Amino acid sequence: MKNLASLNKYFIRYKWYLILGLVFVTISSISAAYPAKVMQKTIDKVLEIISPFQEANKSVVPAATRSVIFKLVFTNGLIILGFALLRGFFLFLMRQTIIVMSRHIEYDQKNEIYNHYQKLDTQFFKTHFTGDLMNRISEDVSRVRMYTGPSIMYFSSMVVLTITCIYLMLRVNALLTLGVLLPLPLLAISIYYVNKVIFQKSGKIQSQLSDLTTTAQESYSGIRVIKSFVQENNILRFFQNNSELYRKSAINLSLTEAFYFPVINLLIGLSMLSTILVGGYFAIHGKISVGNIAEFVMYINLLMFPISSLGMVASMTQRAGASQKRIDEFLGTEPKIRSQKDAQAIILQGKVEFEHVSFVYPHTGIKAIQDFSLKVKAGQKVAIIGKTGSGKSTLSHLLLRMYDAQEGNVLLDDLSIKTMNLQELRRQIAYAPQDAYLFSDTVYNNIKFGKDDATKAEVREAAHMADLDKDISTLAQGYETMIGERGVMLSGGQKQRMILARAILKNSKILILDDCLSAVDTQTERTILGNLQHYLQSKTTFVITHRIFTSWTFDQIIILDNGRIVEQGTHEELMDRNGRYAKQYRHQTQITAYS
Repeated sequence: MKNLASLNKYFIRYKWYLILGLVFVTISSISAAYPAKVMQKTIDKVLEIISPFQEANKSVVPAATRSVIFKLVFTNGLIILGFALLRGFFLFLMRQTIIVMSRHIEYDQKNEIYNHYQKLDTQFFKTHFTGDLMNRISEDVSRVRMYTGPSIMYFSSMVVLTITCIYLMLRVNALLTLGVLLPLPLLAISIYYVNKVIFQKSGKIQSQLSDLTTTAQESYSGIRVIKSFVQENNILRFFQNNSELYRKSAINLSLTEAFYFPVINLLIGLSMLSTILVGGYFAIHGKISVGNIAEFVMYINLLMFPISSLGMVASMTQRAGASQKRIDEFLGTEPKIRSQKDAQAIILQGKVEFEHVSFVYPHTGIKAIQDFSLKVKAGQKVAIIGKTGSGKSTLSHLLLRMYDAQEGNVLLDDLSIKTMNLQELRRQIAYAPQDAYLFSDTVYNNIKFGKDDATKAEVREAAHMADLDKDISTLAQGYETMIGERGVMLSGGQKQRMILARAILKNSKILILDDCLSAVDTQTERTILGNLQHYLQSKTTFVITHRIFTSWTFDQIIILDNGRIVEQGTHEELMDRNGRYAKQYRHQTQITAYS
């Protein structure tokens, strides 16, 4: 199948596993087929020895003759046993090469997919479900492994064993061999047509499994919301409906696959019947011996498993083809945001400039930023204030190059960010997003995530500056406390402060605080802002917020509305204009004083 051709690079990488595996398959197949020839010679020799006594109508065979027959049968029995042991040994080696190769390919393929996940841009993850992505790296890869391992192993064993048996049968009698093999073309035709149906149904099943995985993943992640709105039964019904669709499709596929085995058994039975009838006729007329009939029966028995496994191999191959097609479609998705070939790796000083930037989200068509221009000198502090949906967070995404602006340009130290190495760019910008995402790990590792080589002292200092150290000291195991999935053990304010500590620890020249203190109380906010005053002196800082920080002095304050700058200046300048900023400032200070 053409979809499986993309696996050839792995076969080349592990060619010695594959070559040795095929060698072991050949040896084990020959070891399985040759005992039939030993059996034929044994039967014919025994009949030859006792035939004079049968012709003389003697019912008792002399002791000397019985001794000769015993030695003959015993010796040839040992030979057959030796071939059986030899076959078993090489079957073991066959599995240790081909199956081990499939595990290596599975490992490489999962790493390739995961690595590709890391390269894809934010837009991709906004338009693809997590459950579908998880299904491709787990279920789809597992089905492909069934092809690179068991399917290849069984198919190669079938081919070698079939060729060996046919060769040995042809040496005995060509007409008898033709009679035995006559039903096999019917088997090939039936497999061809059924395979096409299996391929289509396998693709549908994998798509339904992705939907099922997505439903389960979203339910687990949002279990608290589901319980708080008492929607357990509705979600269960939704999952059951999806599960029922998957069940029906899986049963339908199983029914199709079940077509193989009755047909195979029927054709094998016909071959066995043909051997007895035609072989008996030839034996009566002296064209073959009785031992040859027994030999052919053994060949047919040998071919039963590989031929019966043909349906299983075809099914695994079709499923793998459908899964590999899904994987290839994903791996063929190129990230829209990536470093240029001649991308520069520079050390940022902190100068930032937006030149007439406009941006529209591709997946929604919403115009988030319109003709936005801003110049920020290195070390300056800028407050970007606006209501929800005004485009504040979009500016941080553009600065981190999570998206590229459709119009205008973003410059850092007078260089377009599109000319910079993407990883180096993001490595030199610290970002505390409003979405406080934490990993299911310890407090220490979650903070250290911002800087791999950070010392314990640096981690503690970052936590102290985020006013989190005192909270950590109350936890059962302090910094080694496991915080659960997405930090479920922490409050909203603690999560935000941990995200802030992570950004502080990074110690970058540019710091973006995207509404990262919205869940903390006023007193804690003042403590944090006071702790950061000295830390931020030499850093270019963007504070994105919907409210005004009265305890900080900003070099520039931007009022954003519908992606446009409606007011810009210092605190004093904006208060003198008596516009939106002044009204919001007076309203906020009055509320603060009242509270």
